[in-house]
Amino acid sequence: MPKGSNVPVPTAALRVELGWRSGPGVPDADASALLLVGGKVRSDADFVFYNQAVHGSGAVRHEGKRVAGGQVTDTLLVDLTRVEPAIETVILAASSDGGSFGQVPGLGIEVKDAQGTSVARFDATGATVETAFVLGEFYRRQGAWKFRAVGQGYSSGLEGLATDYGITVDEPQQAPPAPAAPAPMPAAPASMPAATMPPPPAMPPAAPPQAPPVSLSKVTLTKAAPAVSLTKQGGTSGALRVNLNWEVRKQFSGWASKLGRPVAMHNDLDLDLCALYELVDGSKGVIQALGNAFGALHQPPFIHLDGDDRTGAVSSGENLTVNLDYQRAFRRILVFVTIYEGARSFADLHATVTLTPQFGAPVDFSLDECTVPSTVCALALITNTGDDLVVQREARYLVPERGVSPQRTVDRAYGWGMNWTPGRK
Repeated sequence: MPKGSNVPVPTAALRVELGWRSGPGVPDADASALLLVGGKVRSDADFVFYNQAVHGSGAVRHEGKRVAGGQVTDTLLVDLTRVEPAIETVILAASSDGGSFGQVPGLGIEVKDAQGTSVARFDATGATVETAFVLGEFYRRQGAWKFRAVGQGYSSGLEGLATDYGITVDEPQQAPPAPAAPAPMPAAPASMPAATMPPPPAMPPAAPPQAPPVSLSKVTLTKAAPAVSLTKQGGTSGALRVNLNWEVRKQFSGWASKLGRPVAMHNDLDLDLCALYELVDGSKGVIQALGNAFGALHQPPFIHLDGDDRTGAVSSGENLTVNLDYQRAFRRILVFVTIYEGARSFADLHATVTLTPQFGAPVDFSLDECTVPSTVCALALITNTGDDLVVQREARYLVPERGVSPQRTVDRAYGWGMNWTPGRK
């Protein structure tokens, strides 16, 4: 589609894919959406992005990224049947992280229907210093929905784009100066009767509580910068949610031991998110669905695994929660994933790991492409040094020896020293 053109789209659930080509020196990018009335959001809740993934109506959801063949895709799911009647426009935007869109090749947006058929596509060209783009928009016209190719750039990033549509963005502020000491009240004359003292001034009514501003901060771990301090980020209390979501490219490929190359496997893929833990009192254990070792949040080990998921969707996926209110009890936690059934290796699996602390910026990273016959991958190592709580990106595929379980393999690689027995779900 040329810039400024429009096309009718079905009033249905649509998949919006923001895509670009990855490569050395190419900045990361993120998809976002704003739901507008009269050209502005009604509140910060009408902004959907990586820190606020689902709109309250359920009409817009940020699904997350995948990487395949050098192409990166960040996806929004937009269900036009669930958009509230007051909403006139759904803005579809992109923001860059670590550079400008002049450094991002092949930037484009594509709208697909439930069958995966493309109903609209716009390729943005000519970008230079822009760090945010409105690529397209859905808008109502005579009771029907249309998609318009926009291509409007901003040099002020996601913050500038968001505030332009009425979002209140959280900015670091300096502490206000200490108030001056109040002047002493003059003493009342000793002869003044108490009854003649003036009444205290009436207190104004308390202002209603306001929602906190939207935080745009996030941390993406890479091979070059693989670690982050949760302590410095202010994320050392409350619940830390660890999410693994994935997408299988076409039909999942396993590993053909005779031919030495990937071969097609069946689609009933079951991945299990797990964690090895070691507490400061010396106790060790594993959190996993195997053997129903789901853990507990408010008693040791202060880690809990949600139910088993086979879809890989970012809205669900595999989730594990760590209670950081007890972070002094932890020495280290290794989060890993195993293939329970459905494939012989992680080949053709494109996965993203996101750690979202209750306080502080979310931390995410993508897994590298698997090129070995691996059935277990170490994802992240959380270490308590006593003064600091650090998240380290591992993204390390391990290959079990014959007859050795994936759990025992990751135990040996990280020196946990536990005894293992066979188990089942």
